[in-house]
Amino acid sequence: MLDVTPPSSEADPTATALCRVDAVIRERLSSRVALIDQIAAYIVGAGGKRIRPRLVLLFSEALGFEGPERYELAAIVEFIHTATLLHDDVVDESALRRGRATSNAMFGNAASVLVGDFLYSRAFQMMVSVNRMRVLDVLADATNVIAEGEVLQLMNMHDPDLAVHDYLQVIRYKTAKLFEASARLGAVLAGADAALEESCADFGRSLGTAFQLVDDLLDYEGNSEELGKNVGDDLREGKPTLPLLLAMERSTEPERALIRHAIEQGELQKLPEILVIVRRTGALDATRAAARAEADKAQMALRALPESAAREALLELCVRSVHRSS
Repeated sequence: MLDVTPPSSEADPTATALCRVDAVIRERLSSRVALIDQIAAYIVGAGGKRIRPRLVLLFSEALGFEGPERYELAAIVEFIHTATLLHDDVVDESALRRGRATSNAMFGNAASVLVGDFLYSRAFQMMVSVNRMRVLDVLADATNVIAEGEVLQLMNMHDPDLAVHDYLQVIRYKTAKLFEASARLGAVLAGADAALEESCADFGRSLGTAFQLVDDLLDYEGNSEELGKNVGDDLREGKPTLPLLLAMERSTEPERALIRHAIEQGELQKLPEILVIVRRTGALDATRAAARAEADKAQMALRALPESAAREALLELCVRSVHRSS
């Protein structure tokens, strides 16, 4: 059984609903294959912010839908997210996530990839049980776009000449798409019209972009204990994220050459020097400002919703997505 500790209901209006979602997760994770149970429980039980399930729940509530399908869909998006984490950690050769050893470090790459496949296929079984073609349409599109984002990111690895536009495209495909789908699903369940559904999707897309921008800056601003992963992992993997791209635009020629070489080689040896450059050039502040602009766009999208406690919780998510340290 998963060790899931939900947040206090006083701190989080979705706390009670998330308990229902966790019950669905425990039930649907069950497999006759022991290793699947073990690995799936290990990674889902590690916790996480549960933002994507919260979006399903909050948009459903904000638009007046209270049916049990919302718990199933919230669990589905968490399964899809978890599957992407399993695959990501294998591709990135990551050893630490959420303060614990990654599943590939614990159980091996092959097992992690295959259990990720299990989670994807289980998610699609669950989609069918909801029996809504629009739900299938939204989630099938999302999983396909996420896969495209993974491949785009792989193609961009170790490329210091990556354009900011292309970097943002990866974020919108790889991260923001599932945020978008999660928000959209709440509108679909509530039977919202096309314009309102699109406003919900706009919120998710912008929030997801802001969230990933902050993740990328924390790789150069945070610390491993708070982040639950190793600082400098993006550089080790040769990922040209916005802090590095902006630092290169604003730095001296020798500094640019240093950063370029580190991206090309995935070199951590020069990380202390690169951290100095990234901070001195204001690249971290500019990245957080870009995240804040996306969060502001998300807040604007919420004007389409009626006032409610759920709407206020979504507004709070915008603020917390930018001002966080993990």
